[in-house]
Amino acid sequence: MLKTPVIHPTIMEALARSGHFAQVVIADGNLPVGAMTGPNSTTVHLNFRPGLLDALTVLEGILEVCPVQGAIVMAKPADANAEIHDAYKKLLGDVTWDSMERWAFYDKIREPATTLIIQTGEQRRFANLILTVGVVKMAEESGF
Repeated sequence: MLKTPVIHPTIMEALARSGHFAQVVIADGNLPVGAMTGPNSTTVHLNFRPGLLDALTVLEGILEVCPVQGAIVMAKPADANAEIHDAYKKLLGDVTWDSMERWAFYDKIREPATTLIIQTGEQRRFANLILTVGVVKMAEESGF
């Protein structure tokens, strides 16, 4: 029996094998994940129906079990709304932040560093997010 906030067995297995600098992708319900899989990635489909499960809920769960040091989003057109990026920044706190042109973003997902792609039912545009796994600090590094 797991005592962590996230109990999905495939997600936990993929996170457990994701070392420093591995990439974890939280995908919206429209990303063609079948065309995005890389040589080391596992895909988990949590998009039972539109709106369930949303990307912010998945991000909150990932942050409870995995250190994150960076985030990348797809650059949006100047006239587009991407309020979800602000919500991501608020949840992620002090991490490196970047945005990429659409096709470069897709290529980044396909890299061998991507170990997990979680497709959500998120319907907001520009909700795809690439997380870079950080390191777990040792007790002496944390000030404990």
